[in-house]
Amino acid sequence: MDYTRSLEKAIMYIEENLKEDFKTEDVAKSIGYSYYHFTRLFEGLLGESIGNYIRKRRITKSAQDLLFSDKKVVDIALDFQFKSPEAYTRAFKKIYEVSPMEYRKNRIDVLKGNKKYIDNKRLNHILNNITIRPVIKVIPEVKVIGIKRNITLYNNILPNLWSDFITSSSKIINRAKPLKYYGICENDRPDNQFGENVAYSEVVGIEVTSFDHIPAGMITKVIPQGKYVVFTHKGSIDKLKETYEYIWGTWIPLGKVEIDMRDDFELYDERFKGADNPLTEIEIYIPIK
Repeated sequence: MDYTRSLEKAIMYIEENLKEDFKTEDVAKSIGYSYYHFTRLFEGLLGESIGNYIRKRRITKSAQDLLFSDKKVVDIALDFQFKSPEAYTRAFKKIYEVSPMEYRKNRIDVLKGNKKYIDNKRLNHILNNITIRPVIKVIPEVKVIGIKRNITLYNNILPNLWSDFITSSSKIINRAKPLKYYGICENDRPDNQFGENVAYSEVVGIEVTSFDHIPAGMITKVIPQGKYVVFTHKGSIDKLKETYEYIWGTWIPLGKVEIDMRDDFELYDERFKGADNPLTEIEIYIPIK
């Protein structure tokens, strides 16, 4: 049975009816599934309940209205099937950690809690290119030597940053074995905001045994010992954005762990086969308490 096509049709039904009063049974019926079979299939393949998906798509779409329209909050709440502005505000704050009015005032389309529409491309990515059930690891302290730049997701200079580092990395003589490269996203964003136009510091570098020899123009960075939830991204680097959309838009807001305000990072080891290689695997570490 083509589960992927069935999920596509169900998700399309949801998207077309976000402002309508419908139930999970209606979605299942639209694709010819029983309620029991459909709910188990959806959660088993996508890692979240159908009810959670519907609720978060409504909140995400409502957030777009907050940013890009002049509609009153009460009208937006009712448009997306919330029984009252108070119920809407509670649900919104649970996802975005600020009220709808504060979100509108900030004027930042953040990634955390931003539940993207799962079109065919994103659906295939979730099913094939990311672990929807990550593992939890406690890692020891890691010493890194590398280079640092301020960037935004919108104006992405990461490829150039990596190219500059790889060109000069031969100057690092105290590299640890086996070789492990890191892309570290420093947690220096205002109020932990994370959106396409929010600037942040990125460090790219390699694990070293000591800081005894630091090449000119490079910096040191310590990843402290700690606990992380670890996702595995599979495939080319150009799909990393979709992986992060799933992590911050779906998995993190489920509330299964409590995020810690340390740096998150990517680990590139022997499983990295090249930027465009479909067999490449990259580990993404999100700090938790």
